[in-house]
Amino acid sequence: MDFIKSIPATSFEFIGILAGLAGCFVLSVQLIKEYKSDIPSSLSNTFLIGWLFIYAFWGFYGIRFDTVALWLTNTIAVIIQISLCIVVFKKRRGASQK
Repeated sequence: MDFIKSIPATSFEFIGILAGLAGCFVLSVQLIKEYKSDIPSSLSNTFLIGWLFIYAFWGFYGIRFDTVALWLTNTIAVIIQISLCIVVFKKRRGASQK
């Protein structure tokens, strides 16, 4: 534990931002895949809405405790997740109208 406490908080913030942005990149890949694909999505509503609430919670947590790595990257993730929800729900609506 002493080793972890010896690392400056700014280093943790920087690494946290990089890790969060990497997560946003991975989520963006899924969004692009869903957008380009003509086949119905296999993503469940529970997955889509659940992750939206998870990202929102951690974003608010970051705001509450003034943790840039959390509020910044989770705000980006919320935007990407909302976009993913829109793409998937539009595809489902279009498939059900055929």
